[in-house]
Amino acid sequence: KCLFMLFSFPSPMFLGIGQMAATILILYVSKLNKIVHFPDFDKSIPVKLFPLPLIYVGNHISGLSSTSKLSLPMFTVLRKFTIPLTLLLEIIILGKRYPLSIIVSVFAIILGAFIAAGSDLSFNLEGYTFVLLNDIFTAANGVYTKQKIDPKELGKYGVLFYNACFMVVPTVIISFSTGDFQQATHFQHWTNFLFVFQFILSCLLGFLLMYSTVLCSHYNSALTTTVVGAIKNISIAYIGMLIGGDYIFSMLNFIGLNICMAGGLRYSFLTLRGNSKPTQPGDEE
Repeated sequence: KCLFMLFSFPSPMFLGIGQMAATILILYVSKLNKIVHFPDFDKSIPVKLFPLPLIYVGNHISGLSSTSKLSLPMFTVLRKFTIPLTLLLEIIILGKRYPLSIIVSVFAIILGAFIAAGSDLSFNLEGYTFVLLNDIFTAANGVYTKQKIDPKELGKYGVLFYNACFMVVPTVIISFSTGDFQQATHFQHWTNFLFVFQFILSCLLGFLLMYSTVLCSHYNSALTTTVVGAIKNISIAYIGMLIGGDYIFSMLNFIGLNICMAGGLRYSFLTLRGNSKPTQPGDEE
């Protein structure tokens, strides 16, 4: 019973505020103790960070709006559009180049998504619009994060810290205006020790998730981070077919899901072989 208290928490935006607060606290204390290093605040920080805070808000709002309007398997499938968008933005913004084998793998994933989405019998235009907007914001967030975590800019810790600092107040305002904050404060289990422990643990794990995502982008690429997340999420689609209760089976949809998975596994195989290392113009290495 106690395990499901957090799942019944009615305010995901309030939970996001808690995760931002945990990020600020952990990194600030770590900086004071010289465990991590990132630039002190000055007037150039907002310019260096832009447009990440705006992208974060768009990503958060579009994500919350899309999940309630689509079945879980279809939401997972349509999120695959993030992958080719990330590839395109890395080429345009970061100037990266990928071999043809990687591009083919990416488009195999998107082909599977097209097949699966085209056979969806529970089509919802509003849900599709929100999830595609969420794909755009997610791709932009990954690419710009990769750009900003350059040590010459803010570094990975600076990006995490200042993004949380700039966004915590606007998120609180949005939470108040939508009634999310009020629902959170009136939640009946705040006096339960186990729920409070789960909530705090969720905030800490949220920071850990954001840090591991940034770390993956730092050592690999935004595209690799996106594909790895897609491979993980495809399992949700298969589970949703069995226990979700809202999946309408069709053969084309099922084939599309499997094409997505095959493309993702192919990309991973090429990456592990070392063929996916992007080349940058003028890169002496």
